[in-house]
Order: sequence, then structure tokens, then C-alpha cells
Amino acid sequence: MKKFIPVIAGSIALASLSGVAKAENMADNNSGLYVGGNYGYLKVESDDDFDDNNDVVQGIVGYRFNSFLALEGSYIDFGKYGGSAANAETTGYTAALKGTIPITQTVELFAKAGQLWHETDYNIASIKGSSDDRSLFAGAGVNFKVTENLLVNAQYTWYDVDLNADNVNSDSEFDTDFKQASVGAEYRF
Repeated sequence: MKKFIPVIAGSIALASLSGVAKAENMADNNSGLYVGGNYGYLKVESDDDFDDNNDVVQGIVGYRFNSFLALEGSYIDFGKYGGSAANAETTGYTAALKGTIPITQTVELFAKAGQLWHETDYNIASIKGSSDDRSLFAGAGVNFKVTENLLVNAQYTWYDVDLNADNVNSDSEFDTDFKQASVGAEYRF
């Protein structure tokens, strides 16, 4: 149940934003496709030997329904992390709802929540394996408009990633949090 609390809270917030969007002048819809990318810092925190810092790269595609609500997907490479005794490399795909609140003509705040589908290749005490799983994530950030179509952003995202290493022993589940701080750009068509 604890994992669903961020999704429930995010859904309520996004539903509220959707109601605000309908109340706004629909002539200023601002809907459409956008693409973007992020580069940043990844902090891997766990109760095992996977703690590490790393670079993270993410490619994004999304669709804005209006000025307040978007559906967003991405491919993300968390890179290689860990030490000599235990290390892993994780990549994945995300799907999220993204709510945006324009603060001024050039500044927007946003929050997003969704699902990460990830694959991890791991090496634990010379035992190699692979794990596929899904995890929840939530994030928030700020957009700055450079032009009407080009934006730059800064954001923070938390991923609740669990690594199942079944071939190490039957109870090998490593509870790991990925904390991503990144900067990026978005282009709206």
C-alpha cells in the first residue's frame, strides 16, 4: 500500500489540475507533441553494496492535452553502479502523467508520477544475472521558456527500484532507491 500512496496523491493532484484546465479559456489550449532529453546526477541508495553515484541520461517524448496536463514516456539509462563485490547496470522505459502550473509567462512548475519498467544486469560475488521488474516513481521540477517552443528545465526524480537476484539465493531482493537530479531541454511542436 505504501508504494501506491505517491500514485494516489499524484492522481488526485492531476485530476484537480485537469479541472482547472477546463475552467481556463480553451482557446489557449497549448496542446501538442513534445520531445526532450535530460542529463544528470544519479544517487543509488540501498542496504547493500550497490550504493554509488553515477551519471544518468534520459530521452523523453510526450503529449500535452492542455497547459496543465500531459502524458509522458521516456527511455532512461541509469548506467553502471556499485563496487567490486556487487555491481549492476540498469536501463528502462517510463510512462507518467505530468501536471504543469504556469507561474509566469516564462516559468512553469511541474510534477509527475508513473511507472518504470526496467532491466538490470548484475554481478554479485562473480555470479552474473539479469532482472526485469517495474517500479513506481515521482518527480518535480521547473521549466524556463527560452522561446515559445524551447524550454530548459531542472528536476528531481525518485525511483523505488527493487533488484531480484534469484540465482544468488532464494531471498535475494535488494531494495534500492534511485534519486535523480538533472537538467534538460524540451521542444514543443
